[in-house]
Amino acid sequence: MTTAIERTSNWLLSQQADEGYWCAELEGDSILQSEFLLLLAWARREKSDIAQRVSKQLLAQQRADGTWAQYPEGKLDISSCVKAYFALKLTGHEPTADYMVKARDAILEAGGADAVNSFTRLYLALLGQIPLEICPAIPPEMILLPNWFPLNIYRMSSWSRTIFIPLAICWALRPVVDRSEECSIQELFINQPENWPELRCPGQEKATGLFTWDGFFRTADKGLKTLEAYRLRPLRKRALKACEQWILARMPKSDGLGAIFPPILWSIVAFKALGYDDNDPAVLSCWSEIDKLMLHDDENQTTRIQPCKSPVWDTTITLRAMAAAGHGSDAPRMRKSIDWILSKEVRDKGDWTNNVRCAPGGWFFEFNNEFYPDLDDTAMALMALQEQLGEAGVALEVHPGQSWENTTIVTTSNKVAAEDAVGQAMLLDKVTSATKRALAWSAEMQNHDGGWGAFDKNNDAEFLCKVPFADHNAMIDPSWPDLSARVIESFGQLGVHHQSRGKLGDVVRKAVDYIRDNQYEDGSWYGRWGVNYIYGTWQCLVGLAAVGISLDDPMIQKGAEWLIGCQQQSGAWGETCDSYENPNLKGIGTPTPSQTAWAILGLIAAGQEDSEAVRKGVRYLLQTQKEDGTWDEEPYTGTGFPRVFYLRYHYYRIYFPLLALATWAKKSNSTEGSR
Repeated sequence: MTTAIERTSNWLLSQQADEGYWCAELEGDSILQSEFLLLLAWARREKSDIAQRVSKQLLAQQRADGTWAQYPEGKLDISSCVKAYFALKLTGHEPTADYMVKARDAILEAGGADAVNSFTRLYLALLGQIPLEICPAIPPEMILLPNWFPLNIYRMSSWSRTIFIPLAICWALRPVVDRSEECSIQELFINQPENWPELRCPGQEKATGLFTWDGFFRTADKGLKTLEAYRLRPLRKRALKACEQWILARMPKSDGLGAIFPPILWSIVAFKALGYDDNDPAVLSCWSEIDKLMLHDDENQTTRIQPCKSPVWDTTITLRAMAAAGHGSDAPRMRKSIDWILSKEVRDKGDWTNNVRCAPGGWFFEFNNEFYPDLDDTAMALMALQEQLGEAGVALEVHPGQSWENTTIVTTSNKVAAEDAVGQAMLLDKVTSATKRALAWSAEMQNHDGGWGAFDKNNDAEFLCKVPFADHNAMIDPSWPDLSARVIESFGQLGVHHQSRGKLGDVVRKAVDYIRDNQYEDGSWYGRWGVNYIYGTWQCLVGLAAVGISLDDPMIQKGAEWLIGCQQQSGAWGETCDSYENPNLKGIGTPTPSQTAWAILGLIAAGQEDSEAVRKGVRYLLQTQKEDGTWDEEPYTGTGFPRVFYLRYHYYRIYFPLLALATWAKKSNSTEGSR
């Protein structure tokens, strides 16, 4: 066991950047390559070297049956296939090639281009393949609506908001570059675009009818398009200026708008539509941010695109795993990483202030994204800092008061290196201040139902999921049990429990009630940000235990029983992304190191560290570990948007198994599996 932990710890240390952070590849699906190629074609750069490298990567992602999917074992995704086919054709791939014929046949069999989603329609319209009129209306005037109005932009999730604003500019100004004469994909159409089916969010197909939100928004869509046709848009100039300024205001201190690929891409189109020159600093900045998301494989002459980068997330989880393995803040390399994390604390106000009156605090996901701190990274950062200090013999303890003014954080210490007493004191002061700000911010971000969303408070207007362009299944950012449990886990590590008095105690009790109310009858919880019920159940068990919920509580017992029940014969756990669409597949799938680690951690939290299930899981991780301390993992276990977009975090297979093994080694007196 000791050798296994050392191997992985040493491997992670070898991957640490000079600045102190860790950041692995964040892998999405083929649409990242396709959409970039479509942007290049719109900019008439599809013959460039980078276009050829990206198209080669896109072709490498095609499966033997000619299709593309959202994740390796997933079913055909029609939007991915149409965009990939179009992108390949634009970059010079002959439609008579076998792989193109296979793709075309599969697309037609699956419903043709007629069945693509709203974003794909927008790309097709941008390049002159279909009329823009069959795309959903995206009126820029919406930015002018006040916050109290039910349809203002801050009722949308932050990621939808950052995409909506540049798209609204494009919808209004229509910067179409018609490539239909040079490159048409009419061969993928079954019906004329005017007869394509209506767009709906996955799972909302039945919520139809005249006197429904679906009916209301479809009527509104037609009305907006009628006004557009008659040029009845008196506020258009003002709205476009507001949209332009909104984007520009969010680019400083950020890796592009929202620090994610889609809004950065559409910002380029929006700026160009507004008349910006190719050499304008705003346009060049967007291209530069996309360039930073590229990973070049010179051996194969390919380039792939990441949806964003994950340094804060990767670094905080690595720090937690390293702390569990015995590497604390008294080690110079851990200290450097802590300093880097502290440098990424959010100190400016962002979009979240539209619903919250609170001083800034917390952390974001990427290198820079000051406008959009999130609860997940904030909770992980709080725990990483606390655990790192703990390994150095120092801990922070929160004493909740009835208000933030009388909530205090005290330091407990049993050792401080004499030779670095001043440095330790300065570090402790920085961590204490950041912790207090993050706790206050996190508590104020709690939703009315007791849970937390990722970026905004009370962002739960479900009627917005009925708008025609909501078919990316990410229109709102409501509470989720996995995220809510992680927040209270961070509180629990600081000494705030469900019986604590004061404001923070009230926050925790409300969250526990929310998590209890959202447990399924079989004992599992839904996982919004990781695949899926294994992720959710692990996190809920850990969070509940951290705030002192009795391990005899039926809620914890049922959760542990569910995890044990879906353990595979090998001792591993695995779950497919398909479980989001088909709950009958919950807890079922190809075994993975990351999901096995989650299950082990959940069972340890439930008091099952000496159970045969945990021992079998530990043996599986030990037996499948490679000589360099890593594990292999092909399935995607990260969730971007359920049923729409999934992720492979390339470090999930490393730091989560390390965290599980090191946690078990500390909890158990057993030496079984020693290597």
